[in-house]
Amino acid sequence: GVEHILTGFDHLAFVLALLIITQGGWKLVKTVTAFTVSHSITLTAVTLGFVNVPSKPVETVIALSIVFVAAEILQWKRGRVGLAYRAPWVVAFAFGLIHGLGFAGGLSDIGLPAGHIPTALLFFSLGVESGHFMFIGAVLSLIALVRRVDVAVPSWAERVPPYAIGSIAMFWVIQRLAAF
Repeated sequence: GVEHILTGFDHLAFVLALLIITQGGWKLVKTVTAFTVSHSITLTAVTLGFVNVPSKPVETVIALSIVFVAAEILQWKRGRVGLAYRAPWVVAFAFGLIHGLGFAGGLSDIGLPAGHIPTALLFFSLGVESGHFMFIGAVLSLIALVRRVDVAVPSWAERVPPYAIGSIAMFWVIQRLAAF
């Protein structure tokens, strides 16, 4: 689970966008935990054979979810508070259901030990949650380090991360749609 999240750049971009819009703290912890709980639900449903969704549309919607949160960040920076700012855990939970379908592909790639599916699912999800918080810790450490350096930053610089996240995610949308 840790390896899957730390090499899943689309999932990391989503978590980074959640970090930006929640501004850290307990709101972030609740939001990331809601994301983990929801993707664990769909991951379990796929693994147990209750749900089967083709991966190409799922991967496209995952990229669109990142575009959505990036756009919400930009709206918030302009003073227009949207759902992702007011209730980020709702957005994370809803999109986590879709991301869980994507995680199922990652889990099926590594395989599950016969007779230990519930344990494997639990530890995969715990690994994903750990990976989320390792990534968040690294980002917050980097932010703290940058803040220690006394450099004048232009006001437009705060818009660079959401534009970068949204642009990359939109590239993924186009790339994934082209693969249909």
